[in-house]
Amino acid sequence: MDMRSPSPSAVHPLPRALPGFSGITRYWDEAHGMYAAKLLPGEFYVTAERETIVTVLGSCVSACIRDPVFGIGGMNHFMLPVSQGAGSWEASGVGVSTRYGSHAMEQLINNILKHGGSRGNLELKLTGGGRILAQMTDIGRKNIEFVEEYARTEALKVLSRDLGDIYPRKVYYTPATGKLLVKKLRSLHNDTIVERETRYLHDIEAAPVQGEVELF
Repeated sequence: MDMRSPSPSAVHPLPRALPGFSGITRYWDEAHGMYAAKLLPGEFYVTAERETIVTVLGSCVSACIRDPVFGIGGMNHFMLPVSQGAGSWEASGVGVSTRYGSHAMEQLINNILKHGGSRGNLELKLTGGGRILAQMTDIGRKNIEFVEEYARTEALKVLSRDLGDIYPRKVYYTPATGKLLVKKLRSLHNDTIVERETRYLHDIEAAPVQGEVELF
């Protein structure tokens, strides 16, 4: 007789991924009793299922957005480029940095709307922007100022903010309930987060902004 425990996928079938999101890594999270979609820098995920979205933020920020009426939402994980060649991020609407951040936000919002959400129902929770890249300018602050200004300009309802400080964060967001869990990582035993964000920053500064941005 086979006494092995059944796999999580056998007991808990993997929720259906919306079109375009099947490439995001998902795993059964025993602590939360649901599947978790794991985001890396530059990624975003939208779901209409009961599942959580998890990421680790250093200088990057995440916007957690949902439509509580139609039960769909998601989270992104992004950073603004800051090199001299990227243009001034303060140049409202015209700098490459601002265009990049707007593109990251619009990817998330447009996908929520495309899959059944209504813009008038959207609610936001913002987190991240820690100062962990000590050798560089305060990228976290620039990310925070951008996402706050974006929310004001677009008249989006922000329910909560956990931004800034000097610590990385592990973040769980469940769009079905709107619950956001943030754990500040006060003790790090490796440089994985710094290395990952430094590599990501290099990549986005070397690549052009993809596509044009359409603001609502």
